Amino acid sequence: MESSSNAEGCMGQCTGFMRTHKGMILLAEIIACILILICYGASVTPGYSGLACFMLIYGIVIFIFFMCNLHHQITFIHWGWTDFIRALIGAVAFLITSLIVLIGHRDGAGIAAAVIGMLTGILFGYDAYTILPTLRKSHAAAPTGPSDGI
Repeated sequence: MESSSNAEGCMGQCTGFMRTHKGMILLAEIIACILILICYGASVTPGYSGLACFMLIYGIVIFIFFMCNLHHQITFIHWGWTDFIRALIGAVAFLITSLIVLIGHRDGAGIAAAVIGMLTGILFGYDAYTILPTLRKSHAAAPTGPSDGI
């Protein structure tokens, strides 16, 4: 009986997190990476699929950690900076890779992957942009005024 309540709790956590802003962005990034992998798989040069595969796995891991609230239990990792760096690297890497593919390749699947990659790069950039204010709030400035004891 307990396993069914755990399953409902896990499913409830998953659907609850997917309804949040962060959950929707992560889910969109994961789906975009899957689409890019499919397009590069059908392309003449599938060598550019490594980035999409890496970002897909990284996005799924972050999604699971946030969905299960493991980021509150594992405190020796700063999850805000980890997520920000993931999104920033993804944005820059997808934009550069997509430009290379758009300039140098002429097959339809490669061009489709590059266009989706450009949109995914913008999505990762938006994710990094939305993470930045939470990082600024979590940082407390050191007091600059004179202390009473000295």
